[in-house]
Amino acid sequence: MTDLDARGLRDAYDSQIRPELPDPLPAGVSVDRDGPLFRVLGLDQRGFITYRTLDGLAGAELDALIARQVEFFRARGEAVEWKLAGHDEPADLADRLRAAGFVPEDLETVVVGPVAPLAAAVPVLPEGVRLREVTGRADLERIAAMEEEVWHDDRSHLVHALAREIEADPQSITIVVAEAGETVVSAGWIRYQAGTGFASLWGGSTLPQWRRKGIYRALVAYRARLAQQRGKTLVQVDCSPDSRPILERLGLVAVTTTTPYVYTP
Repeated sequence: MTDLDARGLRDAYDSQIRPELPDPLPAGVSVDRDGPLFRVLGLDQRGFITYRTLDGLAGAELDALIARQVEFFRARGEAVEWKLAGHDEPADLADRLRAAGFVPEDLETVVVGPVAPLAAAVPVLPEGVRLREVTGRADLERIAAMEEEVWHDDRSHLVHALAREIEADPQSITIVVAEAGETVVSAGWIRYQAGTGFASLWGGSTLPQWRRKGIYRALVAYRARLAQQRGKTLVQVDCSPDSRPILERLGLVAVTTTTPYVYTP
């Protein structure tokens, strides 16, 4: 892919994916607006701030907008994540967020690419491993337990969040597990972005002893076929440093980065 291709893919990401609002809204989730910002409430264990562009705000006006978000979530006694893209303007936005009390978490890379070649791949799963689509709460709890083993932190919020998405619109998300016998060894889900040509991939955590066996690639290919069946032509992933080399070898292109900036009252 050329730089021009990467820029075109980034423009598609900006115009079709952002501002990344849940559609439809799960029960108990609301969205309100402050200027160019959208505040998503009730989706997860903390609030979420998203936008497509800041409409040229800078300097004191931008500081005032950030301060209003701090005051809003301080009054709620609730943490909030401001999702900052690496190409967001102005260039000093990250500095202004830090000055207001936001703390950066781990950087991820946004990769975008065509669905067709991913869907055409036929990875070979290890013997005894199968892929299965799931919707039931017991399976969601098994996914959370696997993720807790991988990341060594509480992932129980995943159960509630994914269950609410399925309840709101079971056609908007598909959750896939990789199982070896009764053990969930990896899992991922795909969201079909309404009104766009995009699908987005999430999850993909794999138990350490099951890595480098083609399971992650098989999950990507399976979900790409689901996207293709629904007429999606592009796939997007916010990926970790571990996943990025695999996805780039599969033909996805890095278009920007994202960093969660979190304010905690």
